Amino acid sequence: MKKTPSHPLQPASQTGFTLAEVMVAMVIGMIGMIIMMQVFATAEGQKRTTTGTGDAQTSGALALYELQRDIRQSGYGVNTPSLLTCALALGTPSEATLPALGPAIVNPRQADGTLLLPAGDDNTDTLLVTFGSSSGSPEGDAITAINPGDPKILNVQTPANFAVDDAVIAASAFDGNTSCALTLTLDRVSAVDAPRVTVDEAGAAAGQLLFNLGATPTIRAYAIRNGNLTVCDYLSNDCGDEDDTDDPEIWVPIASNIVSLRAEYGRDNDNTPGVETWNQTTPGTGCEWAWTAALRIAVVARNSQVDQGIVTAAVPTWRGGVAFDLTGTTNWQNYRYKVFETTVPIRNLPWMDKEKCL
Repeated sequence: MKKTPSHPLQPASQTGFTLAEVMVAMVIGMIGMIIMMQVFATAEGQKRTTTGTGDAQTSGALALYELQRDIRQSGYGVNTPSLLTCALALGTPSEATLPALGPAIVNPRQADGTLLLPAGDDNTDTLLVTFGSSSGSPEGDAITAINPGDPKILNVQTPANFAVDDAVIAASAFDGNTSCALTLTLDRVSAVDAPRVTVDEAGAAAGQLLFNLGATPTIRAYAIRNGNLTVCDYLSNDCGDEDDTDDPEIWVPIASNIVSLRAEYGRDNDNTPGVETWNQTTPGTGCEWAWTAALRIAVVARNSQVDQGIVTAAVPTWRGGVAFDLTGTTNWQNYRYKVFETTVPIRNLPWMDKEKCL
């Protein structure tokens, strides 16, 4: 740089920075940039971790709420030994048959022991929840006569309990503590003209009971698929079809980054308040269902952000006896996890007539 002379006749002298000064300035500038980049990277990493953790908290809470809401309603309209453990043909449009009715079934199985629902992600449980929407009697309505000219026309004791489009099931009264070997049919009411109720399919018999599940019964299957909690409507689709597991319109994702689902039955073994036994053994008779007081469930939510190093040294645990196993994902230890668990009373079963089971 030029230095201005102090006198007009004095020649301007040349001055500037030395190479050493330039090098020192560059080093200082580079150190400053490195510090700023490190601060930025650290702040960004903390932001990503915080955001991912918040997303996992939200997903886990939503997943647990969805399951808890349905389990609390489970069994409504089918909480009678006359229906529990019976097979049920669902008809159109599903055209599927449930091998056994139950309020909330963990890992439901076919009669031969194979899984009813296609397995979800490795080491996760599936869940099948059933409940009705009727305001009628859960004990069923007596069928007093069948029209000999048209077996679809039934005389019932209280026709006011039925409305057009209600889903109904005809079944015999409970006759003992045995498993049901019958296949019942989910039918629909097409007309009501007291004392007659007309149904879509013939097959009921005088002396049976007609159970009303209401206009909008619910049969939902839950499974963890591709790291999401998914649900399938069994009344609209055959959820047991292996070919449909990757179809998002059939197995609908409702919560993302959910990597595990576990569930256990809680049993009251001595007819006193409280649960004495927890396991995954599905009740085989109506009376065994009568002593099933609750379902204990847990979901594991995963942070969507993967870390460079190991941040989870051990597999998450819960109060249940079936451990989580996340090792199906190669880098599972590079994620952070949050376990959400709760115990849900199956509140419609206590209304069952347990005296027949003692």
